[in-house]
Amino acid sequence: MKEIIAMTTPRTRPTPARNFYRSDDQRWAAVVGRDANADGHFFYSVKTTGVYCRPSCAARRAHRENVRFHPSCEAAEKAGFRPCKRCQPNSAARSQQYAATIATACRTIKAADEMPGLDALARSAGMSRFHFHRVFKKLTGVTPKAYASAHRAERLRTALGRRSSVTRAIYEAGYNSNSRFYEKSSALLGMRPAIFRDGGSGATIRFAVGESSLGSILVASSDQGVCAILLGDDPAQLTRDVQDRFPRATLIGGDADYERLVSRVIGFVEQPGASLNLPLDVQGTAFQQKVWQALQKIPAGQTVTYTEIARRIGRPKAVRAVAGACAANPIAIAIPCHRVLRNDGTLSGYRWGLERKRALLKREARIR
Repeated sequence: MKEIIAMTTPRTRPTPARNFYRSDDQRWAAVVGRDANADGHFFYSVKTTGVYCRPSCAARRAHRENVRFHPSCEAAEKAGFRPCKRCQPNSAARSQQYAATIATACRTIKAADEMPGLDALARSAGMSRFHFHRVFKKLTGVTPKAYASAHRAERLRTALGRRSSVTRAIYEAGYNSNSRFYEKSSALLGMRPAIFRDGGSGATIRFAVGESSLGSILVASSDQGVCAILLGDDPAQLTRDVQDRFPRATLIGGDADYERLVSRVIGFVEQPGASLNLPLDVQGTAFQQKVWQALQKIPAGQTVTYTEIARRIGRPKAVRAVAGACAANPIAIAIPCHRVLRNDGTLSGYRWGLERKRALLKREARIR
């Protein structure tokens, strides 16, 4: 997961938000609504008290005739106003302070051989246990424990990929006992660690290829669930793609029961409607998992933007990272990354081709 980047300090005038807070009426509306999004874009002063505040200040609202607006702290102070002691407009915004604190906590978790206790992390942050947990989840989208677990899983996959022994990889990843790790290994890797290390050696992956109006569709499953839904024009190439993901796994062509699963996927492509509701075995970072979970909540027939997904997972500035997580999605249709558009509503890149994305959206639009 990427570290949180602190925003511009309030004493430096930020780039104005497009189409927002340009007029006094818009600024006053932000003050009335205590709009935290306006913080840093302007400040307001109150003639009767002699102080200036952030737009989100929780102090008692002043009368409009006593309020003036200023582009920066320096401008407000030059006009003779002093900073409000309640919202402290001339210090880093609370959200900035929290972002820096949580970024430090994330680095601490990454550097630790074992997961630091919640109490220790909270003390380092100068917060209570409950408050730290709430702020961490709000800013990262996951709990400290989930963040640490995802980071350890990523370290484990990297260590196993270097062909170190399984035992050594387990300890390198921060698990202090084999038994604790093996309790969770299937959930972390989708298969036993030695099998994962060897590119799926000994694992059995069932697959079948079907044909649809959008081309060939390959569905593959491990014992944990569907691990790939691939779209393309060449069935042989789709099979090679699965082999590349798990080069030493045993690939077995699906029987009649499994082919019925493929038929369900094809049926959804041809006539989209209700959710596929398939058991999935998809591995990724904590951030990717968060994005993929958000994608699964987008109903057929609706679209959202990358910015909206970033907002929904609590990472409004991580728009590019959201696009990267969509591009890394190995399960088409069931994790509907095709329902995400650019901010202007135009189509963006799609792993399986823009024409397929356009066709899927056109079909889903009919069920609105």
